[in-house]
Amino acid sequence: MLAGHSLTDALPNLEPGSSLRAAAQDLAYGTLRNLGLLDAILAQLLHKPVKPALQALLLAALHQLRARPRSSHTTVDQAVRAVSRFEPAAKGLANAVLRNYLRDADALVARCDSDPAHYSYPQWWIDRVRAAWPQRWDAILNAGNLHPPLSLRVNCRRLTTEQYLAQLRERGINGEIIGAQAILLERPVAIESLPGFSTGMVSVQDAGAQLAAQHLDVRPGMRVLDACAAPGGKTGHILELADCALTALDSDPARLPRIRDNLARLGLAARVVCADCLAPETWSDGGLFERILLDAPCTASGVVKRHPDIKWLRRESDIAALAAIQARMLDVLWQLLAPGGKLLYATCSVFPEENARVIESFLARCEGARRLPLAGLEQGQLFPDARHDGFFYALLERNDDSK
Repeated sequence: MLAGHSLTDALPNLEPGSSLRAAAQDLAYGTLRNLGLLDAILAQLLHKPVKPALQALLLAALHQLRARPRSSHTTVDQAVRAVSRFEPAAKGLANAVLRNYLRDADALVARCDSDPAHYSYPQWWIDRVRAAWPQRWDAILNAGNLHPPLSLRVNCRRLTTEQYLAQLRERGINGEIIGAQAILLERPVAIESLPGFSTGMVSVQDAGAQLAAQHLDVRPGMRVLDACAAPGGKTGHILELADCALTALDSDPARLPRIRDNLARLGLAARVVCADCLAPETWSDGGLFERILLDAPCTASGVVKRHPDIKWLRRESDIAALAAIQARMLDVLWQLLAPGGKLLYATCSVFPEENARVIESFLARCEGARRLPLAGLEQGQLFPDARHDGFFYALLERNDDSK
């Protein structure tokens, strides 16, 4: 990540499902969630800059010392051994840095309490969240640094949420119902241990993301478009709720197999197409859709607890660039919506510039569009917390004279 690469790109080098991958992922994600604080602590412990590889290892070791203080001796020993493999001359430095941290941990952390590093976000990110949500900004930032919960979506075609919760409890897995099809597990478990996962009884999906299919209000027999469908979670949920003619569209050919695999596991069918929703002439058959889901590309600022590298890879200029794409998508897809139809605009962002302001601008230039209320959502914004990620939803209805 320090070299500009995402964890998604780096982790595939480790065998999926292996204990080594799980441990590496836990260490990497935990370090990045707290990178700002860890970097500020490390700066106090170093007298001069070190090479990027050594810096990364020291940051990961500091995270491990904070997360598992009872294993501090093992952590220091393993970190020094690792340094000896790629920079033997720095063994003494690594040992001194980590032991000095253990000696003065409370004082080192206390010096960061009034510093923006305490939040472990870039300063521009903190400033924008504080300006947008002056009463909530602290909670929003802190929520992004939590360990992500594991939520399930029960396939309502197969059984009720209550029935599946009973099956979980029979296996000693505790959880609670937090939505129509959503179960929040008390603690994460291996996907393979979930009853009926391989046969499509249940899927893993954040409870906040599950609101998309519910708000879209799809009825049996409708023509439906999921315009940015990969990896297919919302596609599958829509089809679980209604037997409709669904087109799942995505412009990235590498991501389409995920959609097909998810649908196959659930025993559901859709027209899956690799195409850009901004170029309907390349994929549309000319027919209009009664429902459209636009899960628009965004900063993903509402899901940083799951993808902490986003905080450090994003640039402030990305917001305006993405907002321009979101506006273009709305304009193009609106022309594919049938009179009386509904389009649900969704992002996993907490920045109003790509949420409410995009919708306000669209409504100002499109007389035939009307925004419908969504129960339980303040201004359409679902704020991230310990139970779900952050999302924005706006449901738009097209009048017959809409242009």
